[in-house]
Amino acid sequence: MTLNLKKYANFTSLRKTLLIHKKKCAAIIIVVLTFIIADLCFPLPKPGRDSPYAMVVLARDGTPLRAFPDKDHIWRHAISLQEVSPYYVDALTQYEDRAFWWHPGVNPLALTRAAWQWLHNGKIVSGGSTITMQVARIIDPTPHTVRGKLKQIARALQLEAHYSKKEILTLYLNYAPMGGVLEGVEAASRAYLGKPASRLTHAEAALLTVLPQLPSVLRPDRYPQRAQVARDKVIRRMEGNWSKDIIADALTEPVTAQVVREPLLAPLLALRMKQQAKRAKNQQAVIQTTVDTAIQQTVETLLADRIRQLPPRVSMAAMVMDNATFEVLGYAGSADFSDRERFSDVDMVRAARSPGSALKPFLYAFALDEGLIHSESLLSDTPQSFSGYQPGNFQQNFHGPVSVSEALVKSLNVPAVEVLEQLGSSNFVSMLRRGGLKLEFPRGATPNLSVILGGAGAKLEDMVGAYSSLARKGMAAVPRMTPAAARKEQRMMSEGAAFIVRDILETGGPVARAVEGNGSYRGIAWKTGTSFGFRDAWAVGVSNRYTIGVWVGRPDGTPNPGFFGANVAAPLLVDIFTAIPDGRSPSPAAPPATVSQEKICWPLGTRASEQPEKLCPLQRTAWILNGAAPPSFADRLKTASPIFTYFVDSQSGLRVAPECSKRPMDKLQAARWPSALEPWLDAGLRKVALPPAWATECAAIYNADESIKIVGLSDGEILHRASGKEVPKARLEIRGSQAEVSWMVNGHLVANKLANQSQIIEFPEAGRYDITAFDAYGRYDRISIGVTK
Repeated sequence: MTLNLKKYANFTSLRKTLLIHKKKCAAIIIVVLTFIIADLCFPLPKPGRDSPYAMVVLARDGTPLRAFPDKDHIWRHAISLQEVSPYYVDALTQYEDRAFWWHPGVNPLALTRAAWQWLHNGKIVSGGSTITMQVARIIDPTPHTVRGKLKQIARALQLEAHYSKKEILTLYLNYAPMGGVLEGVEAASRAYLGKPASRLTHAEAALLTVLPQLPSVLRPDRYPQRAQVARDKVIRRMEGNWSKDIIADALTEPVTAQVVREPLLAPLLALRMKQQAKRAKNQQAVIQTTVDTAIQQTVETLLADRIRQLPPRVSMAAMVMDNATFEVLGYAGSADFSDRERFSDVDMVRAARSPGSALKPFLYAFALDEGLIHSESLLSDTPQSFSGYQPGNFQQNFHGPVSVSEALVKSLNVPAVEVLEQLGSSNFVSMLRRGGLKLEFPRGATPNLSVILGGAGAKLEDMVGAYSSLARKGMAAVPRMTPAAARKEQRMMSEGAAFIVRDILETGGPVARAVEGNGSYRGIAWKTGTSFGFRDAWAVGVSNRYTIGVWVGRPDGTPNPGFFGANVAAPLLVDIFTAIPDGRSPSPAAPPATVSQEKICWPLGTRASEQPEKLCPLQRTAWILNGAAPPSFADRLKTASPIFTYFVDSQSGLRVAPECSKRPMDKLQAARWPSALEPWLDAGLRKVALPPAWATECAAIYNADESIKIVGLSDGEILHRASGKEVPKARLEIRGSQAEVSWMVNGHLVANKLANQSQIIEFPEAGRYDITAFDAYGRYDRISIGVTK
């Protein structure tokens, strides 16, 4: 066999080649394994700081409301690559790292150039750092030494192995140093330029691109000239990427920056969102809210303007809710967050305070739904005792017979308690809770008649949600403060009841409509409330688009004499409605199908068409719900039929009885007025509504127990007031009663005392004085006297 030397030579060459490739593969494997082992032994620090308390709360348009720094007190606003202006991304990658999108984390050419400059000049001229290397140094700070640079290179390679280019760039956008306590392009853009990074101009993008190189030296708020020189360098470097016209315009744009300050809009809402996130163990860096920046600024400005006119330690709170979406557009938990003397850190939107009379619209709505009343049902605004509870009106005067509409518009207390007694206190509280308004009672307390006058606590946010039912066909909403919050609503009242109550609050009801016409529409239906002792002043109202609530008072509960809903809260409420877009939108003119207008009778309360004229001395136009015209409430003081029969002398017309008169008599019928109201009927109405006086021959059988009499002054008596003398006085007494007697002068209650106790009445000015006394059984006497100089 002969040896083929040529074939042997080829085989030897192939073997050598394979050995060479084998060594190369082994070297690569060793390098890869070394990298993997090093990566496992020296893992990358977690990108971003491990700061669970670093958070920013945003308005609906992305405007920061309040930023909460991390444990290192750094202000940072999280942002994605898609949310940043493309001008900034373009300037950053072209100026800082042109090879960013293709290099493996380091740029050998840039590093070689930096090393040559260092050796040639004896100092570092340029670092040769890529964006990836800068991110590596952010997540794992290293000293400015050769060893530190090598570590930075190793970390950059690790970053490229673990993250995509877009992820690395996003880390830079969020954590690049921007001067002082600012980090990231969004924080810098908001702090220096007052705008989001998505709206940067070319010149602004160049400014924020160069800022991380020397953040302390180039801060535009402190060194605008230095910042402009550095910015212009970036702009010129963009030649070829930006047009000549853009570059020329950018170079002419001055560098201006606002003073860096903490964003502080809706601060208590932002704090609330932070606390909720912490309780939920939600470590999100950004919390989006529903707050409308313009509306929030308007509300805070109005509160700040009002609060300067109020005494120290008084605060205010307000909430604006969109009726369609339930979104909270404005939220001010205190009037001035910077004024600690006014308890600025106490969020009064969430505090339970006595709402005073602000619950009355719900009472009348529930009574309408229960078929107890219509809008013009007869109620008694007179001094009354309800099982020992004796409510009075805010102005300490009384109006006698009033309708539901009048009682609600004038916020009268006694009629409200009268209706609540019929509805039931516990039932009322349960109905409110069913609609989403949960009242808070003192420990051990149970619902009673005082609840309608503020005998329980309510939160402003709950009141706003409940009041929205007046504009939402009876459906109460739960205010939503974040876009992710679920839409929740409950039936508070029927659509018809909501329409009637809203119409009363907005126009005064059907009677006022007829007098004032459509011009009476104001576009807002609101109710005020004042708690006992002037501790809390409320105003809550609705338009078609918004529900707004206002609270004024001292968070520590100290009384503010003279502060009540109508004079401090209502004007602010109206101003807010007027200032915000489409705030004062009128209610719909057409009632729902369940509501109609009909003529009703007083005192019976039923339809005028169902009663003869004699039994309907006074007619009123009423809103009727579901076709029901319920009668007036039964007399609380006497048990008697609402219609009674009496006799009059055919000739004299005086009242008689068969047993005391032998002359011809006429038998008549009349509608009975509640005993508590008879003293309040004016002369004209008394003449047509009540029986005439008794004839002389029947006086003997007229039971004296049925009447009481004022003694001490006679009806029609004239008193003379001498000049310079003491104010005239009279000691008056009651005959015919042993019960408690109420004394009133010109419609004002002046005393409640037992009948056997005399009453001193003073007459400080000349004029007429109407004096009325009535006891707990509805018996009364009235005299009128004159005082002359």
